[in-house]
Amino acid sequence: MRHLRKGRRLGRSASHRKALFRNMASSLLLTERPDDVNESYYLYSDYLAADTPGTGHNTPKVKGRIVTTVQKAKELRPYVEKCITVAKKALPHLREAEKFATKAKPNTPEYKEWRESEQWQKWNAAMAPAVAARRRVVALLGNQRAVEILFDEVAPRFEDRDGGYTRILKLAKPRLGDAGIQAILEFVGNDRDRVKTEAERPAFDSDEETAAPPAAAEAPTEEAAPEAPAEEAAEGEENKEG
Repeated sequence: MRHLRKGRRLGRSASHRKALFRNMASSLLLTERPDDVNESYYLYSDYLAADTPGTGHNTPKVKGRIVTTVQKAKELRPYVEKCITVAKKALPHLREAEKFATKAKPNTPEYKEWRESEQWQKWNAAMAPAVAARRRVVALLGNQRAVEILFDEVAPRFEDRDGGYTRILKLAKPRLGDAGIQAILEFVGNDRDRVKTEAERPAFDSDEETAAPPAAAEAPTEEAAPEAPAEEAAEGEENKEG
């Protein structure tokens, strides 16, 4: 019996299972890369002439999504969300460090002066927690390119969200070969999210009957005779006197 031993073995040893999660989490993050580079961030045009995005070689069809089995997706989901949480906690420290950073290039007089000033001391103190978080994520992912995507794109996207960064969608078509149940693991907050809309209350005949009709303006029964001009009235009085 496996008392107090949570998680699925997935038919692998502990080291093999750890390597599996590390590679799958990196693959999920690397789907957010630009279309003109491969997983190692080499340009397709420079790396191999025939290996271009037009051929569709190793280019993700949908960004932020991988297809795997349901069991692997359920075990990988908390692993990925843990990496995002660690990266999110480092974002305030990175913004604080930017206040004391310098734009001077290394080995320049301006950089050496900043390196010996109090601004560098403040920058170092603000940057230390962010560096520790980055090293922790590197140990979890094992891919420097995936770590860059996590800190630059994915973590700022979910900064205002408290957990639930990914979702699992089961596929109806089983995997070819072993008929394993497949599932999609993807990031939330994309164009495929459901939009909640409030339904409008339907109008019934009873509502129209209860509603009072607007009061119509009453038409005058007798039309008032137009008043004669002042000049015509004066001429009529002179004729009577004559």
